[in-house]
Amino acid sequence: MKHLPNLLTVANLFCGCIAIAFILSAQPFWGNLPDGQHLVSVTEQAYLGSLFIFIAAFCDLLDGLVARALKIFSPIGQDLDSLADVVSFGVAPSMILFKLLWAGYMQHPDAMDVDMLAICPAFLIACFAALRLAKYNITTASQKSYFIGMPTPAVGLFIAAFPLISWYNPFNLGIYMQNVTVIYVVIGVLCWLMVSRIKFFKFIPEKWSIAYTWPQLVLVIVPLATIPFLKIAALPLAFVLYIILSFVYKAPAAANTPATT
Repeated sequence: MKHLPNLLTVANLFCGCIAIAFILSAQPFWGNLPDGQHLVSVTEQAYLGSLFIFIAAFCDLLDGLVARALKIFSPIGQDLDSLADVVSFGVAPSMILFKLLWAGYMQHPDAMDVDMLAICPAFLIACFAALRLAKYNITTASQKSYFIGMPTPAVGLFIAAFPLISWYNPFNLGIYMQNVTVIYVVIGVLCWLMVSRIKFFKFIPEKWSIAYTWPQLVLVIVPLATIPFLKIAALPLAFVLYIILSFVYKAPAAANTPATT
């Protein structure tokens, strides 16, 4: 049982690698929207890549829960968790943005002349995710009830929603998923959030009481309640809600609970 948390972390890494394989094998194609506009959408491979990022996030959540339940904490487990997160929530999302920028530039008249360097900013997500995790590993003890800077899984899940939005195209939001200006702005904002000094609450609370768990409950209940109306757009809503709740929530007196990744 003592190896179970690490096995779950490896499962996280494994799913991240599968996600990258699916995303890189995806090819964009042209489609027509009801209003006559053109949309470069994604193929099923990118859709499956997104799903594996979500599965990786579930494994990442489980390894923390299991480590707490079994009271197993080790430097190796922490470093392994960070390495897995860089791949699943840094590199894999960067591949999604790379594909979306590529699809966006395909719509330009001079698409064949676009410099590859114009698409490379997508990889900044992986770089800043690595920097954010490195900073976390040396400040773990002071981050018991919150994260300083947006956690990489939140960023990874937000980006993983992009191919799903392109696939289902709720409210014609898929159009913006291939707008290069929008993608560049998203990259800049997410990179800044990861290394900012903003305090974001942890999904696993310090204590299971309403004073500690109400933001987590709101974060789960509100997006679930809006799914019938927003459909897949409830995913980016959850991301925005997480930012708002993190600004609003003030944790009670910190408990002396060992920190986990």
